[in-house]
Amino acid sequence: MTRVGILTGVEYDALMLSLKVAICSAVTSLPIAVAVAVVLARHSFPGKSLVDGLVHLPLILPPVVTGYILLLTLGQRGVIGEWLDRVLGIVIAFRWTGAAVASAVMGFPLMVQAIRLSIEGVDRRLEEASSTLGANRAMVFLTVTLPLILPGILAGLILSFARGLGEFGATITFVSNIPGETQTIPLAIYSFTQSPTGDVPALRLTVISVVLSLAALMLSNRLSLVLKRRLQGRTA
Repeated sequence: MTRVGILTGVEYDALMLSLKVAICSAVTSLPIAVAVAVVLARHSFPGKSLVDGLVHLPLILPPVVTGYILLLTLGQRGVIGEWLDRVLGIVIAFRWTGAAVASAVMGFPLMVQAIRLSIEGVDRRLEEASSTLGANRAMVFLTVTLPLILPGILAGLILSFARGLGEFGATITFVSNIPGETQTIPLAIYSFTQSPTGDVPALRLTVISVVLSLAALMLSNRLSLVLKRRLQGRTA
């Protein structure tokens, strides 16, 4: 069996795929999360509570249900997935990109919530002062609001990344458990636990998963602290 350091080839593939899926899901969903957070934090409109509920629905739904909904919509026979396959030749289900979509959906509420709280904590007087100097809304957001909410954006980004590393239910339902293609660390651990000789590799991946998650949270806290200190220094 091929080995990469202390890991077997299957374990290494699962680790690399998990990192790729978690990074892609967090980065690609960030612009949408920022836009949704701004809308929910700053605007009132009919149906806002419904939109808010839909955004946070993956937090309370069983992950398997979320994965099944993704399969119904983005699968090759799904409402959107069939069109993507027929017209654009894009297949998401049972691909690593589908695992990234599942992770993005599950981590999206955490990202939106962190950014929204950060936006709600911004002193509106700073934005109003910038507006009185002639800046339009876009410039106010880019030059005043965005720097002030960077700690929240960073926290949301890393929380989504960590959530992507641990995603299991939606992923296995939507893209199955295919070694080298969709088998992330949680799915690999599940496969190893079904084998009489899988205790050691399952334990190795478990330790790696815990270390990665802790490192992500510690990095988030550290960078957020550094950014807050810099921002306080600028506004002092």
